[in-house]
Amino acid sequence: MTNHKKKKNHVPARLNLLFFAVFILFSALILRLGMVQIVQGEDFTRDLERTSNVTTRIDAPRGIMYDRNGTIVVDNERQFSLTYTQPPRPSEQEKLEVAEKLTNFIELDTSSITERDMKDYWILTRREQALDKVSSEERKDLGNNEEYQLTLDRITEEDLAEITEEEKKVLAIKREMDRGFALSPQRIKQGLTKEEAHGIIEHLPDLPGVEILLDSTRKYVFDDTFKSFFGRTGSIPRESLDFYLSRGYERSDIVGTSFLELQYEQALRGEKAVVENITSRGSVIGTSLDKIGQRGYDLVLAMDMELQKQVEEVLKREVDKNRGAFLRTPSAYVVMMDPKTGEIYAMAGYEGNDFDHFGVVNKAFEMGSTVKGATVLAGLHAGVIGPNTIFYDAPITVSGQPFRSVTTMGNINSLTALERSSNIYMAHIVMNMAGYNYSTKCCFRDMPGAFQNFRNYLNQFGLGVETGIDLPSEGIGLKGDNNLPGSLINLSYGQYDTYTPLQLAQYVSTIANDGYRMQPRLVKEIREPSSTKDDLGRVITQFQPSIMNRVEMSDEHIRHVQRGFRQVVTGSRGTGRHFANKPYQLAGKTGTAQVLNNQGNNQTYVAYAPYENPKVAVSIVVPNVNRNTNATISRNILEGVMDAFFELEEKRQNPSFNLPAEEDVED
Repeated sequence: MTNHKKKKNHVPARLNLLFFAVFILFSALILRLGMVQIVQGEDFTRDLERTSNVTTRIDAPRGIMYDRNGTIVVDNERQFSLTYTQPPRPSEQEKLEVAEKLTNFIELDTSSITERDMKDYWILTRREQALDKVSSEERKDLGNNEEYQLTLDRITEEDLAEITEEEKKVLAIKREMDRGFALSPQRIKQGLTKEEAHGIIEHLPDLPGVEILLDSTRKYVFDDTFKSFFGRTGSIPRESLDFYLSRGYERSDIVGTSFLELQYEQALRGEKAVVENITSRGSVIGTSLDKIGQRGYDLVLAMDMELQKQVEEVLKREVDKNRGAFLRTPSAYVVMMDPKTGEIYAMAGYEGNDFDHFGVVNKAFEMGSTVKGATVLAGLHAGVIGPNTIFYDAPITVSGQPFRSVTTMGNINSLTALERSSNIYMAHIVMNMAGYNYSTKCCFRDMPGAFQNFRNYLNQFGLGVETGIDLPSEGIGLKGDNNLPGSLINLSYGQYDTYTPLQLAQYVSTIANDGYRMQPRLVKEIREPSSTKDDLGRVITQFQPSIMNRVEMSDEHIRHVQRGFRQVVTGSRGTGRHFANKPYQLAGKTGTAQVLNNQGNNQTYVAYAPYENPKVAVSIVVPNVNRNTNATISRNILEGVMDAFFELEEKRQNPSFNLPAEEDVED
């Protein structure tokens, strides 16, 4: 019994001894850490600052853009850039001195200088005056940040007026220097002239942290042609900074900021070169290249640059020669796409005296009678008309509002309604869809539901919804804000809601493509960068045609409307009979929408060709034309761009197409 108790008492004694040993070890460890961190910390920091290796990354050129035929359309051009690399512990006074010296060689725009920039500069360059802004008594109760903020608040407009124009030039440079981070090159100015670069290089020993970098900028091979859609590059926008930093970018990186450059940023950005900076006592004493950079992936676009140039020439020519016909700024828009694949061959907008391609995807207009194909298909699918249904076209009055076609047509079927562009036929379709019988004058049911039901049909063709084009954003137009019967009738023939030229092109493409709505595409492929620009690299991504939806209408009904579009061109009274003898067999629909208090028209046109096997679909929008003129601007534009498309196709399929006649060849 006694021995058992002794054994039991040995266990706590051993545990206590173990706990004491652990306590001693932890105490020694904590004491050592305290010595390293508190007593010797400054020594270690000084040693680290004496010699350290810091890795930085230098931008590589962005990927090249080619058109569908392998022609380079966006390239890179070498240029000199001025960079400044801050040391680990930068001195504001030293940076100011460098900025002052740089004003002898470069000049930056001073318009972006803010009031806060001016105040910070005033404090830095007028220290005695700045100290006087806060009394010694006030300073006792203030922290450094509070004192600085109070100084800023007390700087007056008269104080800032002391800053001269020469000082603003210094401030503009220092402002760019301040945007950088320690041991990371910050671009101060891109596109240095040779004179500027040589001057700086000669004085580099007196400009600590300053370097001349061989950089690249975008080169647009065809000048402004399609330039808007290529997009821009620039510094990371402030509102997007966190997004890019989370994806491994640095604050000073150049990124795509609009259109294709932004949409395909991840593909186009190059793989940076990795450089190791060796520093000693806060100064860079050497560098080594750890990794060679690589150009970004290349884009092969769906567009045809030769066709694009001709489309822009046609737009400019027709708008310029009809300037007197416009009630507002002369403008016109064109979209040409492959209805079977959605590939965009050409897109252009011309406004005033400049090309405004932005408007093709973002500006919306009332499109007039071009939308009547969708109205007829909606009526056929809803069962309110059949292929041979006849309505009497004559002026009508609904809820006290009069409606009429351009001329009284009498009894007509849906094909004639399309051929001659009857408004009244379309009115009867939507009235019947809304439950209203014009003969008995009864009765509209659920007008909000009638609007939504009809718009659902329009949406299936891409009207009033996003087209899905591979751009960062696009407009979808505006919906009218009332549900009156008269507005529903106006909606049926394109004089209520608004749509973009791109939406209109997708709509006619859907009809041409037997009811399949294709996603519009500007980019066909993403490829690896090749060793020479004349060759294309290996395909990384090939974008296949994407079906957005198939409209609900039957094949029979779609073919019926296709025949109506062909009859617009071939019919004896067709509104598009001007194109009857064209070899490419056009089908389409004309349109006019009354605007500006009925003083003007939006001239519109949708078409595709050839009728039996469509290769191209087109939308034309010419807004705000004086209705009292005889200008046929939309028709002339359509003729010009369609002729250009099929002439280029013939030229490429038959190389002898443009060879001179035998008698014209010189010996």
